[in-house]
Parts: sequence; structure tokens; C-alpha cells
Amino acid sequence: MADVKKVAFVTGGNRGIGLQTARELGQSGFEVVIGARDPSKGQAALEELRAAGVKAEVVLYDARRPETDASVKKHLEEKYGRLDVLVNNAGLIREELLARNASTVPEDILRETFETNLFAVVRLTQTLLPLLKKAPAGRIVNVSSILGSLGLHSAEGSPIAAAKAFAYNASKSALNAFTVHLADELKDTHVKVNSAHPGWVKTELGGPHAPMDVADSARTSVRLATLAADGPNGGFFHENDRLPW
Repeated sequence: MADVKKVAFVTGGNRGIGLQTARELGQSGFEVVIGARDPSKGQAALEELRAAGVKAEVVLYDARRPETDASVKKHLEEKYGRLDVLVNNAGLIREELLARNASTVPEDILRETFETNLFAVVRLTQTLLPLLKKAPAGRIVNVSSILGSLGLHSAEGSPIAAAKAFAYNASKSALNAFTVHLADELKDTHVKVNSAHPGWVKTELGGPHAPMDVADSARTSVRLATLAADGPNGGFFHENDRLPW
């Protein structure tokens, strides 16, 4: 087994926010494992990370294929013996952000969105939790969205009032609920669990009109992944700001 200081696993780590998160974690001292469902894209991302001086590797992970959870765990357990950081970054949206479609969203869109954005995250986290408990300071970062904030959606004059893509927003609200419940369950351990809103970022998901560049997209996830022992647990953050549930 390799002598490793710290190891992080980032799902959807071959592009966008996930790749930037992997890059910054690697540059801060982690050995990074990125999960990618397309081997060729994963290899291209790996070469980019290594060119940036990051010690990294890529493994097959597909949120739509539960069997890859077990293969990821097997690889991490055999090579590293533990996991210090899990960044649940992989996600999808199948609607227009301004859809206002709660009365019309098709059931298949709801199911597909929840399968990736919630159920796959819960399943993978449960699978890898024994390895996180072996770390001296395990950290779980659930990459959520401000659009999952019921408090902001229901507030008068809300800045996100128009963004009512029901399946996506509801899946992120449910992901936040997972954060709260798991953090409470683990509060007497060395594992901390928090939700991150990376911002509205120019990615395939965020689109070209988003105000944030990918270079700025990882700050929240990296901060939550590297929290000190007295850092927050069970919170919802954008950078240093706590967001309403």
C-alpha cells in the first residue's frame, strides 16, 4: 500500500468544476483520484492534471452504474487504505432553468435527475463511508446549488425567483437534506459533511451566460474539503457565506 499523505476522490472530475476542484486539491497537497464515466475524457483530464504538477489518477465511475461504486471502493481501499475527502460533484440538469414546470415536468425527467443528483450520491457515500472513517479528518462535500434553497425560492424579492426548474431544484433540496441528516449522524466522528454552492459557472451545465469562470468555481468545495477540526458541519455554503436551506 502506498505511503499517502491525503487522498481525495472527485466524481465528475474530468471537466468543469470537478476538474478545477481536483486541480486545486492536488496543488494543495492531495493525491487526487478523479471519477469519469468516459475513459478517453478521463485520460485527457489526467494528462492535464499531471501537466499542472498534480499527483493524480483516474478510475471509472458512472452515477448510472451502481457497480462502479464497489469498484471505486476496492481501488481506494487496496491502494490507499482510506479516503480523506469525497467530493460528490457529478450531476445533471435536463430542463431549462427558467422552466417553471412543476405542473408539467415528465416523470422520466424527475427520475433521471434524482437518480444522478441524489440517489447515486447517497449510494456512493454510503459505500465509501468506511474509508472516510479511517481518515484522521474525513470530509464529504456535496456539490449542491443555491437553486436547492427553499428559503430563497419562497422569499419575497428572491434573486432566484425565476429559476424554477422543478426536477433539478428539488433534487438539490433533497441533497441538502442528505447533508443535514448525515452530518448529524456523524457529528461525534472525525467526518464532516457540508453542501457547497459553487456559483453560477460557465460550464456545460451552467451555460455560456454564467457570470463565473471555471477558474473561480472550486473555491467553496476546496474550502469545505480542507476544513480544520473546528470547522462547520452540516452547513450550506458559497465561499465563506452560509446559505439558507
